[in-house]
Parts: sequence; structure tokens; C-alpha cells
Amino acid sequence: MNRSLEHANPLGIEPIPKLLVRFSVPAIVGMLVNALYNVVDRIYIGNSPTLGANGIAGITIGFPIMIILMSMGVLFGIGGSTLFSIRLGQKRTEDAEQVLGNALFMLLTGGLLFMIIGQLFLSKILVLFGASETVLPYATSYMRIIFFGSIFQVTNMGMNNFIRADGNPKVAMLSMLLGAGTNIVLDPIFIYALNWGMAGAAFATVLSQCVSTIWVISYFLGNRSRVKLEVKTIHLQASVIKSFTILGLPAFVLQITSSLLNIILNRTLILNGGDLAISAMGIVNSLQTLIFMPVIGINQGVQPLISFNFGAKQYDRVKQAAKLGILSATAVMLIGYLATRFFPTALVGMFNRQPDLLNLGTFALKRWFLLTPLVGYQIIAGNFFQAIGKSRIALTLTLSRQGLILIPSILIFAHFFGLEGILWAAPVSDALSTLLTTFFFVPGLRDLEKKAVTI
Repeated sequence: MNRSLEHANPLGIEPIPKLLVRFSVPAIVGMLVNALYNVVDRIYIGNSPTLGANGIAGITIGFPIMIILMSMGVLFGIGGSTLFSIRLGQKRTEDAEQVLGNALFMLLTGGLLFMIIGQLFLSKILVLFGASETVLPYATSYMRIIFFGSIFQVTNMGMNNFIRADGNPKVAMLSMLLGAGTNIVLDPIFIYALNWGMAGAAFATVLSQCVSTIWVISYFLGNRSRVKLEVKTIHLQASVIKSFTILGLPAFVLQITSSLLNIILNRTLILNGGDLAISAMGIVNSLQTLIFMPVIGINQGVQPLISFNFGAKQYDRVKQAAKLGILSATAVMLIGYLATRFFPTALVGMFNRQPDLLNLGTFALKRWFLLTPLVGYQIIAGNFFQAIGKSRIALTLTLSRQGLILIPSILIFAHFFGLEGILWAAPVSDALSTLLTTFFFVPGLRDLEKKAVTI
């Protein structure tokens, strides 16, 4: 079994450019489609006569909570799949099976825990996260139902990483297509036809994630997967859980930091621009998600290439994968950046054409995205260290842009320059975090063999 698996896995033998296309393109499509969950909700809600700008603000307030929810999927999904890939590269198939089973258990447990906490403390959480009296009913109606489906969102997101690491990126893409497609179909039915409003958008999201979760689990129970999910592998092993939790910690902390960033941003926007500013940045965040998701897809495609070949001690292939990933990510970010330069009003207008919101959203988009082309390099270079098991460096770099630099910049610039100062915080953070990333990445890539660790 081990020998046939070794020969079947292409990660260690096929050309890196071919593998990057094979793994990244489906991941890019999948991440773009996955981004539509939140973006489509905002488009439908923003164009609803009864919801409009307040509805967008309601989802924007709930967005940091959804990021925290996704962080559990990231912690055990990315961390688990990284260790899973390394074990496969080391030809330790049974250990890879143990990683898969333990990660699934932790994903299910995490999703259940979030559901309970969310139902008990939802209103208090929303007020803490910046909901005004006007927006609170919209946010509550949406997030109450989202929390009921948290177990599906966490499990679906986490297990998709294992499908890619198992050597089937197209199947992972189909999982996301299935879920997002279901969401797109159900949204207008629930929001408009049944007149369920915010609750309708949430119901569509939860049902679509349920469909995706069933698809993902069935993959590892069927004949398509190289590594099978069996009951005996779900037996918890503390050492395995500790190992993949440490590997997933940088991505988890990045998600938590992103949530904290959005909380601070929302509360600062309320003080400097009110609910209208919240709605405008909600639109900017949606467009940012669409632009960033292809880079996240490239990163997901690069990760198993780096991890597998690092485990197999094929360091030239590791370096080639990292460099090609950076070039691809930068090219993709440049395309998205140009779209925000040439068509900002049209992009904002997809969500709502209320004149005040349109003007503020366009202005915010131009300022916030000023140095966006640098972000592709930051993401791939930062996650390179995670893929090879250097969690401390990865944690430092993933924290730099959204936590160590951007959050203080928002607070300081808002104090001195108000709303416009908040918008200038992003390009300043992009520039400084790029310098920090380069300080670690260049020597790290050059001395890869010397820095190899036993995982």
C-alpha cells in the first residue's frame, strides 16, 4: 500500500510549473467561488429595497465573527494538511491517516463549540463588535442562523485542505463550486421570493455549506482518495494534535488578528463616519476578498508542493515552488489592483448605488488598495515558513501586516486625520510589512538546507 501510494503521488516527481498549475488553478477557482458566499449575500442584501445599506452594515458587523469561526477550520485544516503532506513525503502513510482522523475530530468539536457560544452570547458579542442600535437587528437576524451552521463551515473549510494534500485539487475545487453554486441559487429565493431578508441569506449560506461538507467527507470514505478516513484513525493522539496545531497556529493567529482588525476598524469607523462608513468598508472588504482569494488559492496550491518536497529533502524543488508561487501571486494581485484603479465606481456600484455610499465607497477603495500589489509576495513568502514547519517565523510575518503594523496605524492615523487617516493605514502597513518579510525570506530561502528541522 505504501509503495503504490508513493508512486501514485505526483508531488515529488512531476515538474513544479506543471504541478503549480494543476494544484493552484483549481484552488484559485475554488477560493473565488468560496468568496462568493459572503460577497453574493452582500450584493443581494445591498440591492434589496428593505435592507440596503443597513443590511450591508449588519453583515459587515458580523464578518469578524465569521472570521473567528473560519479560524478553527484554518487551525486544524491548514495545520493538519501541512503535517499530512510532510508525512506523505516521508513515506509514513499510516501516520498521515492518523493526522487526517485526528484533524476531523478537532474540526467537528471546534464547530460545535462555536455554535454553543454563539447562541448563548450573540447579542452581547455583536454590540461589542460595534453594532449600533440601528444595525443590531440586521446583524442578529443573520448571525443567529450562521452560528447554527458553524459545524458545517468549520469542517468543510478544514477538510478541503486535505483533499488538495491528497493530490486531488480538482475535487477540492468541485466541493467549493457545489457549495457556492447552491448558495447563489438559494439566495434570491430565500431573500426575495420568500421574503426572509437577512435570515434568508443566512439560511442559504448554511444549507450550501452543509452540502459541501457531505461532499468532502464522502470523498475520504470513497474510492477516489489515496488516504482513507477510518474510524480507528479518529482515535485521539495528543502528540499528533499538538504537532498539527503548532503548524496551523500562524494561519490561525492571522485569522484571529484579521477578526480583531475588523472589530477595531468597525468601531473606529463608527466614531469617524457612522453606519455609512461601516457600509462603505463592508463593500471594500468584499472586493478585497475577491482580489485576495486567487492569491490564497495559489498559496494553497504551493503549500503541498513545498511541504511534500521538504519532507522528501528535495530542496531545489522547494525553492522553485516558492519562487514561482511569488511570481504568480504578484501577477494576480497586479490585475486586481488595476481593476480598482480603472473601475472603482463600477465595482462599488455592484453592491449599492445610493449616492453617498457610492462616493464614499469609491474613495475608500482607491486609498485602501494603494499598495495592494505587494501583498501577494507577503502571503506566499510568509506561508513558505509555515509549509516547512518554521512556525515562529511564519507567525511573525503573518502578524506583521494585519496586527503589528495595520492595527496601530489605524488607531494613530484616525486620531490625527479622522476617516481619511484610517484609509491611509493600509498602504503604510503594506510597505512596512513587505520590508519585514524580505528580511526573513531571502536568507531563509538561501539557507534552506541548513535551517531544516525534524518535524
